[in-house]
Amino acid sequence: MTETRKIVLAQLPQTVGDLAGNADRMLAVRADYRHADLILFPELQLIGYPPEDLVLKPAVQARAALELERMAAATADGGPAMLVGTIRVRDGLLYNVVAVLDKGRVVAVREKHELPNYGTFDEKRVFAAGPLPEPIDLRGMRIGLPVCEDIWFPTVCGHLKAAGAEIVIAPHGSPFEVEKDDLRRDGIAAVRVRETGLPLIFLNRVGGQDELVFDGASFVLNGDGRVAHQLPEWDAAVVETVWDRTDEGGWVCRPGVVHAQDPAPADAYHAMVVGLRDYVEANRFPGVVLGLSGGIDSALSATVAVDALGAERVWCVMMPSRFTGDESLSDAAECARMLGCRLDTIPIAAAMTAFDGMLAGVFDGRAPDLAEENIQSRIRGLTLMAISNKFGPMLLTTGNKSEMSVGYATIYGDMAGGYSVLKDAYKTLVFELSRWRNAHAPRFGLGPRGPVMPDRVIDKPPSAELREDQKDSDSLPPYDVLDPILHGLVEEELSVAELVERGFDRETVVRIERLLYVAEYKRRQAPPGVKLGRRNFGRDRRYPITNAFRSA
Repeated sequence: MTETRKIVLAQLPQTVGDLAGNADRMLAVRADYRHADLILFPELQLIGYPPEDLVLKPAVQARAALELERMAAATADGGPAMLVGTIRVRDGLLYNVVAVLDKGRVVAVREKHELPNYGTFDEKRVFAAGPLPEPIDLRGMRIGLPVCEDIWFPTVCGHLKAAGAEIVIAPHGSPFEVEKDDLRRDGIAAVRVRETGLPLIFLNRVGGQDELVFDGASFVLNGDGRVAHQLPEWDAAVVETVWDRTDEGGWVCRPGVVHAQDPAPADAYHAMVVGLRDYVEANRFPGVVLGLSGGIDSALSATVAVDALGAERVWCVMMPSRFTGDESLSDAAECARMLGCRLDTIPIAAAMTAFDGMLAGVFDGRAPDLAEENIQSRIRGLTLMAISNKFGPMLLTTGNKSEMSVGYATIYGDMAGGYSVLKDAYKTLVFELSRWRNAHAPRFGLGPRGPVMPDRVIDKPPSAELREDQKDSDSLPPYDVLDPILHGLVEEELSVAELVERGFDRETVVRIERLLYVAEYKRRQAPPGVKLGRRNFGRDRRYPITNAFRSA
């Protein structure tokens, strides 16, 4: 008779700090799969990820221990065992662990060995590194339990293989990044499978947590490297996998559903929708309010908001000045109509006149310049914040990564707000995403199925409209030149000389590098926003504000 085991993969969201709620959701999954042998949950699912310094609180540590014991007690009924990601204090040190719950108790704990300490990760700040983990014997299977980063290097899986592990189960908290899907499965997991010959389960969470978005995309690889299961991206999913022991003594997962993964730029768009949706919901905002200028950034931001929350929860405001063109007014109105969301028009000319009068004595003898332009932006920010304070919606900012890189944004003006979906999107990606959304609808979006903005919004030259006939190109290189330079400086950490070798004009690169560094003080005061690439401002790239270094 063939020896068979049923292992359930629970690709779930979580709420950081809601220990009882997270435990209840895991127990609810177990109640639905009483016939299974084992149920798997993602890294730190009991606590939420990333917990940052929250896990240093003794009260959190104590509550985690109590909730884990409550979950363990539930397994006394003879049903499936559970693998639960949590924390443990041992010898005065805090560890990131996976706990094995069975027969009414915690039967084993394995500590994370490799602690990531780069980019968005700083686990060495709060956790101690555990020893190389030994396999556990559970329900007739000898299981290796590397935690997340433990499979990104060969050491832990090699040790587990040598110690007799028959299957590798890797709970993860792996945030979304563009092009990361292939890296996880083909660049990391498949390599570990080839090295060890062991089947591997990669289990990830799904949903947004502040700036990070988890895309799920969990999978199972058999020992021959073939994909047995590929779970969907962006959706919670609970999937039962069936395993048979072969005549040679190894375990093989029966084939299941292999979901297709998002191509670019759909993956980035879905990340923005999920990130905004979960941020607004988790923080209990009734909706969002944003300035709709008739430009592409605000149009795309409004579109993401409607897809995330529904048109009835998105409030757009057009705030024209004497520099606002008729095209912008009509484009904003048409965009709001296509999205089906509320649009109010609040002219700011009276406020501009009032500020001119207030500052006339101090500004006497000085020609109008950037100061007056920034006053317009701050009037708009003040207006939107007034609506937010009066009615409760969160103010959504609309600036993109290209602008934030070079400081082409007004602090306390268009930078004011609670969240930004374009924070990690360069302007060229904004164009790409807008064209994609006009031709496609996200499968879980709440917005219209057809186009969401006039083509003219995408095609016209970008402008802040803070003075007559203003264009972004008056102050910045074309975005198809600017963005590759910024990508080199930010994502790749290249020097001026290295970018010049790629064919960029030296004077332009020197200027952009200077603007990048001097705008750091603005970025420190910017709202959080969805991480899309390798080096977002805030969590990934942490530079000093006072910084005299230049590479040329």
